[in-house]
Amino acid sequence: MKKLIGLLLFLLGAATAFAQKQERPLVQFTGIIHNADSLSVTVPYVSITNISYQNQVNLSNYKGYFSFVAHEQDTIRFTSVGYAPVTIVIPANVYTKSYTVQVSLKPQIINLPVFRVFPWATTEEFRKDFLSMKLADDDLEIARKNLSRSSIEALERTLPRDGLEMNSFQDFHNSVVNSHSITNPLLNPFSWGSLIKQIADGDKSRSGSN
Repeated sequence: MKKLIGLLLFLLGAATAFAQKQERPLVQFTGIIHNADSLSVTVPYVSITNISYQNQVNLSNYKGYFSFVAHEQDTIRFTSVGYAPVTIVIPANVYTKSYTVQVSLKPQIINLPVFRVFPWATTEEFRKDFLSMKLADDDLEIARKNLSRSSIEALERTLPRDGLEMNSFQDFHNSVVNSHSITNPLLNPFSWGSLIKQIADGDKSRSGSN
């Protein structure tokens, strides 16, 4: 009989506590979420979890504003990528039935461990690719290919000529033209005296023979 009475008292106490928990007054929970380093900067789209009420999740808007119904003494958790989480407990006996807060989230840098991705699923695939791998040329082989006749001819066809090369080409062209041209001596004033002297000497030799 005593055990039955004790069990009834335990169930009555549990039911009373459960009823009190369920009957906590509702509160309109409202606020704005800021960056802790600069209150002029709001944090958008923050996840707001009511830990005390079945982990119900709400979300702030793009300006960091939120407003939803909760209970007095509910524990609210604010989380966002790049920020340290913040927990707030709504106080009891909120007579206005409205509770407004300003939440400050502190930026947080998280250093993740190094994760390396390899393209081989097994060591056998790695061994096969390694044995069939074509090694890249060293610096000497690259220089030898760049100085080959085919590479130089390809560069000559594609690269523009600079000023020095154009001047050398023009000088070479002028020398070739001049080496194959015939100069008229009558166009040279310095050759006139020699020509006149030759004519005069020819006249004198003809007069002497007469």
